[in-house]
Amino acid sequence: MYDAVVIGAGPAGYVAAIKLAQHGKRVAVVEKSFVGGTCTNWGCIPTKAILSSAHLYRNVVEKASELGVIVQNVSFDFSKIKNHMNKVVVASRKGIEYLFKKNGIELVVGEAIVESPNSVKVQDKKLEAKYLVIATGSVPTLFPPFNEVPGIWTSDDVFKMERLPESVLIIGGGVIGVELATFFSSLNVKVTVVELLEHILPNEDADAAQVVAKSLKKKGVEIYESSKVVSVQPAENGYRSIVETKDGQLEKVTERVIVAVGRRPKIGDDVKALGLSIERGIKTDETMLTNVPNVYAIGDVRGQIMLAHVAMYEGVTAAENICGRTAKMDYSAVPSVIFTEPEVASVGIKEKDVDPSTVKIFSFPLMANGRARTMLEKDGFAKFIADSKTGRILGATIVGPYATELIMEAAIAVRNGLTAEQLEKTIHPHPTLSETLLGAIEGIVDRPIHL
Repeated sequence: MYDAVVIGAGPAGYVAAIKLAQHGKRVAVVEKSFVGGTCTNWGCIPTKAILSSAHLYRNVVEKASELGVIVQNVSFDFSKIKNHMNKVVVASRKGIEYLFKKNGIELVVGEAIVESPNSVKVQDKKLEAKYLVIATGSVPTLFPPFNEVPGIWTSDDVFKMERLPESVLIIGGGVIGVELATFFSSLNVKVTVVELLEHILPNEDADAAQVVAKSLKKKGVEIYESSKVVSVQPAENGYRSIVETKDGQLEKVTERVIVAVGRRPKIGDDVKALGLSIERGIKTDETMLTNVPNVYAIGDVRGQIMLAHVAMYEGVTAAENICGRTAKMDYSAVPSVIFTEPEVASVGIKEKDVDPSTVKIFSFPLMANGRARTMLEKDGFAKFIADSKTGRILGATIVGPYATELIMEAAIAVRNGLTAEQLEKTIHPHPTLSETLLGAIEGIVDRPIHL
């Protein structure tokens, strides 16, 4: 008998398995496809691999001459971009498989059928365990009328394409849709984005979304906000879509249509038969325990914050509790990272969600940062939100190059209750982009130096 059987080898499952094994537990992981889950195979990793290629190409095209670098006949080879993506994905898979071997974790390849809270069947093999960890992840959301039209793509299908389409219409201007729009438009594909809500990246503040929208429009992207696609029909060499906008209906003909409106938990009938409480996803308490004793659920299958880094920490939390170490998830300082151009990152509360009378907010423009000027970067900002009485950092948004890396200073501040004054008294290196954060923090404490 195993101490635990983990169903799914994505970020939640493989991290939980490793942590359990590190505590001396006997663990089996069941995976019917590739280890690494959506993140490694159809999400985070392949997206960032192709975006790295696209970003380099655009940098050469747009900045090389001004930086004194003479490059002629700049072009790209999509087959090599895809080859780079595949190499990165395979390397990531092999890394996880190596960690399983290193930690003595048994990987069982096949589809898991849950028979009871302590028993899982994989083909003709039966696995019995004291604990069951469900980490079956999510799948792209596809609904009528789009699921009734042959050839409509989801984000998963993008990574299977053999060539770039000449034009795409992306339904959904959230993180997935906008990252795909960034990639395609950077490689000269004609892109249209349709977002139902009032601005793209609806979970971020409007000022951040506006910077990204401006950048996309410079690349020729057409953005329709407060709009929806009401009809898609196959047409010659593509699709004819009817878009209902604030100003009336319009027709768009594109070679491809991509539905990027999010993902939904993947919960099989066998799992439902356990009697789990399900509301959108599998419900758990803050220890990741479901309503069924000894059954835990982690990652996207919970239908809550569908981010790989959240899934990983849920995996750690579940493992710690299985091992008798009390641990609870804290979602107060979850960084959001978006790999657009410029990048967007945020943590903690947003300006749109806060009572302005209770906080101090200050935004420092990227164009006032010396390092940004050396990089020919001017679009973006760093914004901090602090409690008006205590000065405690409650949230931050960063828009600009390497925002996805810079956000960690703010994440640490939010997670540990640091104050703006404490951050302001910390010496930031010069010349660096991190000084945009310092500029915003100085504004919070009423001492902005470089504005």
